[in-house]
Amino acid sequence: MRVGSFVLAAQFPGQGQGEALHRAVRSAEVAEEAGLDAVWLGEHHFVPYGTCPSAITLAALLLGRTRRLRVGTAVSVLPTVHPVALGEQAALLHVTSGGRFSLGVGRGGPWVDLEVFGAGLAAYEKGFPESLDLLLRWLREPSVAGEGGRFPFREVAVVPRPSEALSDAPGPEVVVACTSPGSVRLAAERGLPMLLGMHAGDEEKAEMVALWRQCARAAGRSAAEIDGVDHVSAGVCQLADRRADAVETLVKAMPGWLRQGLDAHVTVDGRPRRMRDPVAYTELLCGLHPVGTPRLCADRLAATSERTGVTRFALLVEGSGDLAATEENVRRLGAEVLPQLR
Repeated sequence: MRVGSFVLAAQFPGQGQGEALHRAVRSAEVAEEAGLDAVWLGEHHFVPYGTCPSAITLAALLLGRTRRLRVGTAVSVLPTVHPVALGEQAALLHVTSGGRFSLGVGRGGPWVDLEVFGAGLAAYEKGFPESLDLLLRWLREPSVAGEGGRFPFREVAVVPRPSEALSDAPGPEVVVACTSPGSVRLAAERGLPMLLGMHAGDEEKAEMVALWRQCARAAGRSAAEIDGVDHVSAGVCQLADRRADAVETLVKAMPGWLRQGLDAHVTVDGRPRRMRDPVAYTELLCGLHPVGTPRLCADRLAATSERTGVTRFALLVEGSGDLAATEENVRRLGAEVLPQLR
């Protein structure tokens, strides 16, 4: 079992954006010191829900500041970028970090981002498979040509080639954020691991893993290949000597962040939005994930792994909104929870 942190650089009420980003960077540095396996970085545009607009740029900074930690994007929003540009950056980080980079990609939402970056609504609604396949070709082949569609271009050389890394991996791992049966099938047909959202419980995640395996078999993937894929489960982690104290920390801090962060999203086409109730959502997350004593948190992670088959976790550790409390939370996760799992 591998446990990492999930970093959004969340801007809590009363905080500046620089404060949120400093906490994100510092929490990742502490994650390496504490013995965590990875840090996964969120990406958002124009909203205080997350103040990092380029997960791959922040990943580059953190790969330079760490020596052992795996750093991944969770996720780079593929419809708003050119797949070749993202592929070049991913290959660069893979080669220069010795294979410590994971590229998580996702479809994002129908947000105004699509207008600002010129992608258009079609890139979100229909274009994700085409973008993903071009990205995968770039990371696996020595030269690539655009084959019509949204990205027509003549054949060009892949520089740098991911295979040039001093690593056993031929290229950076690609993980796909999955929230629907369609995205599960997409990942399974390509043999790619899934990133499963923190809103989903163990039963829903187990169903998605089962569907992934079924679709991978139908696509001709071998049993060895299917068994070798390690999915990632996103969640929330808050440690305290009493469960009530851990819950109280999150219920006091997270609803304000969720309210201002989620309310700031603007749809590109004016479609109505149905947002979660921030308090109810926080309470739901406290019930689903490792929130409580170290023993409870270890048991919760082990139970989720047993029920779902997922062996990797990306845990939101900044739910208090406070830098010192976040650092303490990460250190306790490394010192008091990980030894119980290993």
